[in-house]
Order: sequence, then C-alpha cells, then structure tokens
Amino acid sequence: MAQQIARGVVQIPGVEARLRTVPPVSADTERPTLPDVPDEGPIYCDEDDLRDCSALALGSPTRFGNMAAPLKYFIDSTSPLWVSGALVDKPAGVFTSTASLHGGQESTLLSMALPLIHHGMVYVGLPYSSPELQATQSGGTPYGPSHWAKGGHADGALSDDEAELCRALGRRLARFAIAEVPA
Repeated sequence: MAQQIARGVVQIPGVEARLRTVPPVSADTERPTLPDVPDEGPIYCDEDDLRDCSALALGSPTRFGNMAAPLKYFIDSTSPLWVSGALVDKPAGVFTSTASLHGGQESTLLSMALPLIHHGMVYVGLPYSSPELQATQSGGTPYGPSHWAKGGHADGALSDDEAELCRALGRRLARFAIAEVPA
C-alpha cells in the first residue's frame, strides 16, 4: 500500500516520496536487539524524517481495531515535535490492511489520525469523488485507503480499486503539500 501511495505522490510534478518503517517493539529491555538499519525494506523512520517531510502518509496493519504496537510506540515518542509545533499545517493521511472484512479498518484509520490531528496536521482523507470508493468490493474508506487481505495473507495483492485509492491519497497529499497554507 505504501508503494502505491508513493506512486501517486510522484505523479505530481516536483514531489518525491520516501518510504520508512518503524522497528518492532521488543520486550528485551536489557540490550539493543535491532541493528540501526533494517536488513531489508525501508529504513527506520526518525524524528527528522517527520520534521522534514512536506506531507505524511501513515500506515499500519490492524490489530484488534487499532494501529499496531510498534507504530503506537513510535508515535508516542514524537512529543518533542508536538512541543515545537514542527508538524503543524502539514497534510497527513492514513492507510491500513486487515485480515478480515470487518477487522476494524475504520477504527484503525481513526486511531492513527488522532495523534496527527493533535500534532496540528491537516487530515486528508478520500472524497467520494474517487469512483473507486463507490465501486470497491474489498477495502477503501473515506478515512483513507484500506486493504482486505482475505484469509490473513499478508502478501495478498491489492485489488485494482484498493491500489487506485492508495494512489489517489498519494496525489492528494502531494497536491496539498505544494499548496500555499495561509498563516
């Protein structure tokens, strides 16, 4: 989903996308358990990535109708950005994937949106003018793109509608990022 959102971002001239991830949460508090850079996939997100972004798409698998613990742990560490107002007026959107159709897609999206709103970010969802939102037989909500990984298959392909809704969010975030925000 993140790759599809990034594809939408780069469809807007002059805008680039960067993919980041957050490290897993570890119960081992005695010693570091992870390398500074993951062995594969996107690098870990840090405070500077958020401070320096022009827009943010935040995603998580659904865990009992909520964002996954690693993302919540990471977001809880962003208080210095909140204190400084570093994210105020930046556009932000959210996306999720669930193993079941009624696995809590919308509540997960809202759980991710709340801290972004507290940061003063401008929440960007998907308008019903996106025809895929009306046609989807799997994931997709006005709160943000979602994916139904039927049967819990994490590598399940996105439907065409789900992929287009991801790209639509990417385009919207990029357009908002280059727009002049009144002071």
